[in-house]
Amino acid sequence: MATEEKEFQKIEEGGKESIRKEEASRDKIIVRTSIIGILANVFLASFKAVVGLATHSIAIVLDAVNNLSDAASSLITIIGTKLAGKAPDRAHPFGYGRIEYLSAMVISVIVLYAGITSLTESVKKIITPEAPEYTTVSLIIVAVGVLVKIFLGRYVKGVGEKVNSDSLVNSGEDATLDSIISASTLVAAAIFLWKGISLEAWLGAIISLIIIKSGIEMLKDTLSKILGERADVELVREIKKTVAGFPNVHGAYDLVLHNYGPDTFNGSVHIEVPDTLSASDVDELLRQIQVEVYKKHQVILTAIGVYSVNTQNEEIKEMREKVFEAVMEEEHVMQIHGFYVNLEKKTLRFDVVVSFDAEDRGAVYQKIVEKVQAMYPEFALEVALDTDFTES
Repeated sequence: MATEEKEFQKIEEGGKESIRKEEASRDKIIVRTSIIGILANVFLASFKAVVGLATHSIAIVLDAVNNLSDAASSLITIIGTKLAGKAPDRAHPFGYGRIEYLSAMVISVIVLYAGITSLTESVKKIITPEAPEYTTVSLIIVAVGVLVKIFLGRYVKGVGEKVNSDSLVNSGEDATLDSIISASTLVAAAIFLWKGISLEAWLGAIISLIIIKSGIEMLKDTLSKILGERADVELVREIKKTVAGFPNVHGAYDLVLHNYGPDTFNGSVHIEVPDTLSASDVDELLRQIQVEVYKKHQVILTAIGVYSVNTQNEEIKEMREKVFEAVMEEEHVMQIHGFYVNLEKKTLRFDVVVSFDAEDRGAVYQKIVEKVQAMYPEFALEVALDTDFTES
């Protein structure tokens, strides 16, 4: 018990030292990867700008500008990661982890702006075309750029997925898109050298539209996370499994997770326990659950609500079975929990989870209340319409 108390206190103070080391390591990986991205993109942008201006190729010039925007994105990722790593303070007691989402949003806006700008320039070139003047050296440089961006895109996105960094994932996807753009300029060059037909401006317009689409999708995904998405179903399932695995826990329900940055969660859950447990028994159980969930899932359960379950009365057990059967046969009902009957006060209470698929959740709830009330007219009902926040 003493050991559990100490571990619980560590959780209250902000987690174990090992977790802080993991977070510091994650930040170093993100910064290192971003620096590699900056160096690669500045290198490519410099060469492509020279080649594009020398050959009068609008597509290559736009490609160079795109590389500069990628370098800026990597810089923003570094700044965002550093700010997100600030320790919690009085103003922000849950830390600054959500800044990473803001940096990812800024990167999305940069990509979108680059697409709109390049589309404008491409349209101008369509109206007033200018024939490119390709050289062997210029095409080799562009080809090398294609290879560099392919490897850079895969590397950055792979690291981003590994450390759960939206900023790196967005940067990696953008780099992969850039490799396609660079490859398309080679195709345009080949067509011009072979047939004498210049598709530079039209290709630039198509590339611009692809960039704009990518920017919109990145922005949409990032805004969705800022607004608050449902927690990962697998994580929720595993946490509930851990909680329900404790002796005297009959079920885990109403798990709510609050995201304060990638891999940073606080949450709450309700559990059903026998009505025979004392307050000290429940207190010890809750502390054990909090410690175990933090150990296994790195999630801090800031609150655990308790539903008392009738275990000593056969009449109530029979009532429970009848109510469960009657409620669960209704369409769109996902779950019923927190069932408890007080025979002395003549009260019957439970929570019912109704799916978002129901056209009118309130109507389903009302039908359930009326149905159970008809079954037990002598009881006062306390029925709560509940929500499954992880419903897929």
